[in-house]
Amino acid sequence: MTPITRPLTPFDGQKPGTSGLRKKTRVFMQDGYVEAFVQSIFNAIGGVSGKTFVVGGDGRYFNAEAIQTILRMAAAQGAARCIVGREGLLSTPAASNLIRKRGADGGLVLSASHNPGGIDADFGLKYNIANGGPAPESVTAAIHEQTQGISEYVTLETPDVDLGLLGETALGKMTVEILDPVADYAALMQELFDFDAIRALIAGGFSLKFDAMHAVTGPYATAILEGMLGAPKGTVLNGVPSVDFGKGHPDPNPIWAKPLVDMVMRDDGPDFAAASDGDGDRNMILGKGIYVTPSDSLAVLAANAHLAPGYARGLAGVARSMPTSRAADRVAEKLGIESFETPTGWKFFGNLLDAGRTTLCGEESAGTGSDHVREKDGLWAVLLWLNILAARKISVAEILQDHWRSYGRDYYSRHDYEAVDSAAAEGLMADMNARLDDLPGIEVGNPPKVIARADQFAYTDPVDGSVSRNQGLRIFFADDSRAVIRLSGTGTEGATIRVYLERYEPAGGDLNVETQAALRDLAAAVNALTGLSERTGREAPDVMT
Repeated sequence: MTPITRPLTPFDGQKPGTSGLRKKTRVFMQDGYVEAFVQSIFNAIGGVSGKTFVVGGDGRYFNAEAIQTILRMAAAQGAARCIVGREGLLSTPAASNLIRKRGADGGLVLSASHNPGGIDADFGLKYNIANGGPAPESVTAAIHEQTQGISEYVTLETPDVDLGLLGETALGKMTVEILDPVADYAALMQELFDFDAIRALIAGGFSLKFDAMHAVTGPYATAILEGMLGAPKGTVLNGVPSVDFGKGHPDPNPIWAKPLVDMVMRDDGPDFAAASDGDGDRNMILGKGIYVTPSDSLAVLAANAHLAPGYARGLAGVARSMPTSRAADRVAEKLGIESFETPTGWKFFGNLLDAGRTTLCGEESAGTGSDHVREKDGLWAVLLWLNILAARKISVAEILQDHWRSYGRDYYSRHDYEAVDSAAAEGLMADMNARLDDLPGIEVGNPPKVIARADQFAYTDPVDGSVSRNQGLRIFFADDSRAVIRLSGTGTEGATIRVYLERYEPAGGDLNVETQAALRDLAAAVNALTGLSERTGREAPDVMT
């Protein structure tokens, strides 16, 4: 098999975002598009000769075809081995675990995470480094630079590799290893959690449901929840991965997983329910009659993680993305451990985890994880919650009430304005940035709220000293409420304006106000300050979580 060098012309817009490159599926399907981006990755990391990579994704439309392209290119350029999940399936946390366990040089993860799948929907590809985490900005910048001047790629002309056949096969001089995507991940979960206690909880009549949303966690949840922990058959809903996620939107929030929410809110609903997203790195947690916000979930997990065997030693620290509520900070302060505020993007947690500065990490966008891998991990969060419930023997609602009585409550919500005209969105941000120095002391809203300070968030990594600027607009009010405004980097068309609202209620205050009611005055003040409704033409956000 002789390597073939083929010319290509650079494609505009191949700049990786916070989680790699995401575009419409048909964009990726253009002749040479995947090849240009993959070759740019290979060039940016100094070539692939002699290296080992993990390759897999969430099974969305075009995953299998893109994997075949990656394998041919890796083989042609001298890679030693590619480790691939059967049928090309690997959840993102499972891929991270494999990179770490097998000592791989990196991984190519094919997913657009929580975005819809299908030929007319979304596709994504990102590179993970040897620690199992997403490539840091220095690497993604090098990849982007390569995409701008790429002129050729190297590949083989070979038949497709049978991705369904477990075992090893040769592709040129490279070994392709097809393995069970679940086995290594399930073994890791069994090391971290008290499966005997969770099994006893379920056997005692505790009822639960897990909605895999027709996405990659279906096989993982079925094997672990129903197989290893003894949950009844049918506990896992929508458990067979589909190339278009059952024509649904695999985003685990109360909007896109409404049937599950409706189920758990009924009097006869399960004691516990959860969902995960397209690639398995996000989660939604519910108890009978109650929704747990991702910010509260991180804080509760931090306060109770010691109840699981894998965290019995305690936590080194807790890290959160800047837009995430400050609830976890309050736990860290009480525990006497470090807390960190980073930009959005899991890659920013990597240095803290590698340095042993933090153990638990979380993002308000339904991502939580720990130092067991270098990605957020949806099913891990579900199992940690189940371990805590088994140990404490009280309900989800009671755990939340107890937490708020101990730490106070951060009323919190994210308001998304989706597919906004890009020029309008960028204009809003530019105008707000220009006004930053003039905002302190201004009164906005009715009743009026006084702005105490405002800034554009910048982050200096405490491990390597790297600086990331322009990570989101923060507005702090005199009453200790807070708003954050930023443009999302995970969409594939237009712009998404995200407004994060947070109001702290001390432990002795009213802890049971409906969330949107608790935040109504703050939302109105932000709207008055930014002109958000007029600029977007929206009277209300498209999604509130």
